[in-house]
Amino acid sequence: MRRLIPAVLLLVVLSAAALADDSTAAAPAASVSSNDHGDAVLKAMLAELKRSQEKLQLGQLQRPYYIDYQVTEIQDNIADATLGALRTNQINSGRLVRVVVRIGDYKQDSYFGEGMGAAEVMPTDNDELAMRRQLWLATDKAYKSALSGLTEKQAALKNVETENDLADFSEEKPAQSVRDLARLDVDLDKWQQTLRTTSDLFRADPSLEMSSAFLNFRVLNRYFVNTEGTVARNGRTIYTFLFSGSDQADDGMHLERSHGWVVTKADELPKADEIEKEAKQLIGSFKALKKAPLVEDDYRGPVLFSADAATSLFERLIVPNILGVRPDLGNPARTNGEFASYYKSPVLPAAFTVVDDPKAKETDHQTLAGTYDVDDEGVEAQKVTVIEKGVLTNYLLGREPIRDFPHSNGHGRSALVAAPRPQISNLIFKASNSVPVEELKKKLIQMCKDQGRPYGYYVETTGPQLSPRLLWRVYVSDGHMELVRGAVFKQLDTRALRNDIVATGSDAYVYNRAEPLPSAIIAPSLLFGELEIQRANRTREKLPQYPAPALNTAAK
Repeated sequence: MRRLIPAVLLLVVLSAAALADDSTAAAPAASVSSNDHGDAVLKAMLAELKRSQEKLQLGQLQRPYYIDYQVTEIQDNIADATLGALRTNQINSGRLVRVVVRIGDYKQDSYFGEGMGAAEVMPTDNDELAMRRQLWLATDKAYKSALSGLTEKQAALKNVETENDLADFSEEKPAQSVRDLARLDVDLDKWQQTLRTTSDLFRADPSLEMSSAFLNFRVLNRYFVNTEGTVARNGRTIYTFLFSGSDQADDGMHLERSHGWVVTKADELPKADEIEKEAKQLIGSFKALKKAPLVEDDYRGPVLFSADAATSLFERLIVPNILGVRPDLGNPARTNGEFASYYKSPVLPAAFTVVDDPKAKETDHQTLAGTYDVDDEGVEAQKVTVIEKGVLTNYLLGREPIRDFPHSNGHGRSALVAAPRPQISNLIFKASNSVPVEELKKKLIQMCKDQGRPYGYYVETTGPQLSPRLLWRVYVSDGHMELVRGAVFKQLDTRALRNDIVATGSDAYVYNRAEPLPSAIIAPSLLFGELEIQRANRTREKLPQYPAPALNTAAK
């Protein structure tokens, strides 16, 4: 359908702007940079931003004091296979633009409800006029939404009492960072064949109910300009390759396993022999899990988490609570997270220091996924010590201030065209007095021996809700390990992180994440002095009523 109505409305806007008395309008924040670095997309963005800054006004209503454009260019190469056959193989690509227009001033503006921006699909060809038209349409939508948002916000403020005199939007210095655009650097046909080969390995266990291999090789290029003078362009690639399977034990309990890699460089993807080795190991774990005894007794005692499992703990219990997300109007809390009242208070043992560093590029020769120079609100990325000697000293912040934190620290990030919000980049957990992992296991055994326990527990991997997928009993008598299943943790929460970690390993596991945004969590192994493990409450699942078809043509 043709976009006739927005065109007519924009003519009204531009005509009104030409006739308006400038003395009634708020002055634009700054002049738009003219340096497009020879990039057609930046050229279109800067040209239309300058025109909007100079002309955008509806009648005698306020002109914007701030405008930003963010263009996201994405290409997803997605495929998955099962038992040697491709199920899907597709390429999704396109350009999207998100425009934010703010009316009012930094102290109080229109960014509320309907006034939080507008989005359009951009042409993928570098045709300047075609791109500028889509920017124009999105700007028109965003401006009228801002007018509605301002009215909506003023009405809402009449119904609440606000104790904190916080600005709506922080004033920040403009940033300049124009990096090379990213390009895919793999042979897709080769990796699709690797996908087939990997999925075909699961034929080795015909009893498995489900198995698959999956890849997503993503190219993400982002452009950002605003009326404060920020010009930013960056590109990244994220390569994801994983495989998974599921089965049921004889008692009906569901069993799930997965393994994968998320890397930012093609040469960091695993080699074929490594993929085969890991896949065969995962396939073999199902037979072991089906034979493993169920956890029958309640246990309260020492538990050792691998560094892999530790990253899952921190992802669930620390990450959401260090984000400085401003509460809704009328809510007096500092943030929305569980650590809202823990500023300058202990949240981890005193041995821990936690840093979020967007400019860190690698650790132990492994590239980190969360690296960037300028965030998605036009602020230069900053290294932030979030927790120092166990004490919460900072939150990760975008440009919406919270109590005691009036400025951004460059952590306002957005997924595609979603509104930016505080997010982690590369979150690094370090602990003093750490010891080799083998020493942690010896300490676990000694603690159990001192308490008269026949065994302790070692968590190798976890699944959803931090339920252990591979859980081992470690026996005091000789240190041997026995795989068990059907366990859950009770009261594994932020209090346990704060009070019950007694030692840490000198290892570090890098957990690169592709979603919700490229980021990384780096953490060591953890030994808890006391955690409670129980048998999971579950309903008995029904086994399949008849067998699956044979996986070879000779079978009948």
